[in-house]
Amino acid sequence: MAFDSDKVMFEIYREVGYSGRYKVVYFTELNEHNKETEINRALAGEHFYDGFIRDFGKEGAKQVIEGLVARLNSGERLLPNDVEQALRDYRA
Repeated sequence: MAFDSDKVMFEIYREVGYSGRYKVVYFTELNEHNKETEINRALAGEHFYDGFIRDFGKEGAKQVIEGLVARLNSGERLLPNDVEQALRDYRA
């Protein structure tokens, strides 16, 4: 059983407005200096996918997520199910 402290909560979202770029935010890794700004940006954006990854091995999961975001930003059409499949070994 995973404890809350053993998981990292994240969201992939698309910025609204001029850029329309996809971004990822790792909510459980925010600190007091950037928490409000990053949460507001994510809330203002268009939700694409959210979930939890295991804290153990999170660097590998982050590489997968960053790769997915890069693919989205290059114009590739991905579905949330594609993200789910790519992260199957890292989900909490």
